[in-house]
This record gives sequence, C-alpha cells and structure tokens, in this order.
Amino acid sequence: MGAGHAHKLFRHGHTAVHALPPHCKLAAAFCFVVVVVSTPREAVWAFGLYAVLLAGVAAAARIPAAFLLKRMLIEVPFVAFAVLMPFVAQGERVEVLGMSLSVSGLWGAWNVLAKGTLGVAASVLLASTTELRALLLGLQRLKLPPLLVQIASFMIRYGDVISDELRRMTIARRSRGFEASGVRHWGVLAKTAGALFIRSYERGERVYLAMVSRGYAGSMPVIDEVSATRAQWAYAAVLPVTALAVCLMGWTL
Repeated sequence: MGAGHAHKLFRHGHTAVHALPPHCKLAAAFCFVVVVVSTPREAVWAFGLYAVLLAGVAAAARIPAAFLLKRMLIEVPFVAFAVLMPFVAQGERVEVLGMSLSVSGLWGAWNVLAKGTLGVAASVLLASTTELRALLLGLQRLKLPPLLVQIASFMIRYGDVISDELRRMTIARRSRGFEASGVRHWGVLAKTAGALFIRSYERGERVYLAMVSRGYAGSMPVIDEVSATRAQWAYAAVLPVTALAVCLMGWTL
C-alpha cells in the first residue's frame, strides 16, 4: 500500500504516542470525538477538561503549541458560522455589550465552537503523530472496506502527480504570455480544467492496466502487517476512557 512520502501535518518524533500502532490511535481519536459530541453543551467545565487532556497528549508527543494552533486554522469557516448564530437565531434575547443576541444562538455557537475545536485538535494531533501510509494501514486493520482504503491510497499517491501536472500547464500558459486577469479568461481556465481531467483519466487507465498486468485482482497486497499489544491498547485508551468519565459526570451534575 503506497503513499510513502510524508505529509505536511506529520511531525517526526520518537515519543510513545508516535510509537503507538496507527489503528490504536485511530480508534482512540474516534472514540474521543464521539464522547465530546455526546457531552451536554451546558457542561462548560467538561470541555475545559477535554482541552487539558488534548494538551497532555500534545505534550507527551512533543507537539509544539504553535505547530498545533497553526494547523487548526482550517476551522476558521466554522468559527465564522458560530459567530453569526447568536445574531440570526430566534427565541429569547439577551443584551450583550449593547447588542441583542439570541440565548439559544449563544448556546448553539458555544456548542459548535467547543466541539468543533476539540474535534479538529484531536484530528491534527492524530495526523501530527502518524504518517499517511500508517494511517491507511490502520484503517485496513480496523476492517474499513478495502475499496475505500484503496481509493484513499490512490488519492494520496496521485494527488501530488496531478498537482505537478497542473503546475506544468500553468507554466506553459505563462511562457506564452497568458495571465488570467478577468472574466474573459475564464474560458481558458475552463479548458485547462478539462484538459487536466482528461489527462488524469487517461493516467488512471494506464495505471489500472499496469496493475492488472501485474496480477491485481481487486485488493492490494499488505507488506507491513501492523499489530498492537494489550499494553498499547491500554495506553491508547487512556484518552477516550478519561473523556468518557468526564462526559458521564457532565450528564449527572
């Protein structure tokens, strides 16, 4: 299974978190997110404890706060959506700094912001401590449908190939004096997108025929079989189990 190059989110390290088998980390991250989503939004203190738990994982993995925060900027569109909710939601209103805001909108904004931020942080930590190839092996180990794993593998492997193809086409246009500067150039850009699609499709056909000629029958061979010990499963379970205890406290209080 391919995708041997390292991705930009990954930060090389030799910590216990890095050493955990990928399927352990995938299961732990998934369970943690499920627990966070299941926590009542009124339990504000619980989300603070979740953040502390993630900070502990980041410290154990030696992931700098700046590295983590920079890659969490992907959630900015969701933050903007959350900020608008108190203004557009209906129901009881409350005055905050001279502005009339919806109480349900404020709770909704907090719910989206808190749970979304924690989910993104958990995902970034997972990607920062696990290589893409290992993630694919972990998904296969967790019995995800093989076809989905293969599709993800090819997307990762050939994403850079298609990007390079687009870069070469852009350079070729510029070498001929073309610069997109308005609506009248959209036709040229559309033709570029069409040519890129055709080239990608033809490349996919050639790759598939090459694979079939080498014995491909619908499944990729697994070269590195990953396994986990009970101790590693127990270590990975610390995060979701602790989060579950916090969640149960949030429902009972």
